[in-house]
Amino acid sequence: MAAARPFDDPGWRPGLVALDLDGTVVSPDEEISPAVAAAVRRVVDAGVPVVLSTGRSVHATRPVAAALGLPAGWLVCSNGAVTATIDPPVVVDTVTFDAAPAVRLLREHLPDALVAVEELGVGYRVSAPFPPGELAGEQVLMDIDDLVRDPVTRVVLRSPEKEPDEFLEVVGRLGLHDVSYAVGYTAWLDLAPEGVTKAYALDPVRERLGVARDRTLAIGDGRNDLEMLQWAACGVAMGHAPAEVQDAADLVTGVFADDGVAQTLERWFR
Repeated sequence: MAAARPFDDPGWRPGLVALDLDGTVVSPDEEISPAVAAAVRRVVDAGVPVVLSTGRSVHATRPVAAALGLPAGWLVCSNGAVTATIDPPVVVDTVTFDAAPAVRLLREHLPDALVAVEELGVGYRVSAPFPPGELAGEQVLMDIDDLVRDPVTRVVLRSPEKEPDEFLEVVGRLGLHDVSYAVGYTAWLDLAPEGVTKAYALDPVRERLGVARDRTLAIGDGRNDLEMLQWAACGVAMGHAPAEVQDAADLVTGVFADDGVAQTLERWFR
């Protein structure tokens, strides 16, 4: 007999809602569905905190918070390496790491990969310009050795010429050590400090908000959401998420085009 899950109780309701952004709340062209925006407003109106939990930088996350009408609260950015507040707009916590060994190893096997290092509140330092629309903020060109000379919060590697499956195979074969990493839908790799994930940053936020762990809800669609979905009392994968993400979730909702986030939130917030 399967163990009882907190959200199976008819009286259960989330006390914290953690939302991934890209592919979950926000489309590739930066649009937010009116149905999803309205559902998020109902959560806020019910007095339940919404925490945007994303691989995006703080710089790229704040406009989404504004578009959703989030008046205050918390942001988990850079896959958990940066935690910030909406109002006042303050970076509360950062975790940095030495990315140089991992970047050198990856470049040996992906010599044409573009490299970007997050510059908090500004944009990115890059080895070469990224495809239009992929990075928010300024892009400052630098030599790769200079990019990773000092500890950083996040590194992005991008191989526009490689197919995602080929890219994933190369990264998986290398067995990266002393870092956390997640591969996106395209040939895109996020590097973060070892052990740092969205779940890593969300749990202290939950404690600050005084929300019990068994009243947490998280919705996401990417491989960088795996730990977050497993952390939440109710982890929900989008219907278009990769199989391993859906397998890690408690529930699977509709695809992005069908407003999967709104479908889930409407279960508790009408």
